[in-house]
Amino acid sequence: MENKISIEMKPIGYIETPYMGNAPFQPVEDDEQEFCIVLEPEYAQGLEKLSTFKYIYVLFYLDRIESNDKLLVSPSWSDKKDIGVFATRSPNRPNPIGLSIVSIKKIENNIIFISGIDVFDDTPVLDIKPYIQDLDNKPDANYGWVNQGSDASHLALHIKGIPHKH
Repeated sequence: MENKISIEMKPIGYIETPYMGNAPFQPVEDDEQEFCIVLEPEYAQGLEKLSTFKYIYVLFYLDRIESNDKLLVSPSWSDKKDIGVFATRSPNRPNPIGLSIVSIKKIENNIIFISGIDVFDDTPVLDIKPYIQDLDNKPDANYGWVNQGSDASHLALHIKGIPHKH
């Protein structure tokens, strides 16, 4: 079955961060710098009641990642082993879509002030969704291949988004 369709999306806004040429691999929640999502004014009404949530999912377009057709990647925490791209959080994907969970600090008009996020300044936003505790928390989730054979302290640095040497 061949289903080749073309999908076109337009950003609903952009993310302001202090990161110009280098960004962390994961969001650093306690980063004290300023981070915000600026929605296009026509989407501001869609923020109604969003401030009642503590966390949101942010889906964004990885506009500075070179397109990559490789289906095997070697994340730094995989001990240089090839891993299927869909079993990783590598930014090099067939469709360069990123996903982060961030906390809402406050919302003013069409601007959402958020905790740290792992994107470059001016990254296009595709969508925002609320993180709902009982729907989005899976207590039986595991680490899959990620903790098999890896140094636990090195793994913890990656999970927390702490920059370090490999």
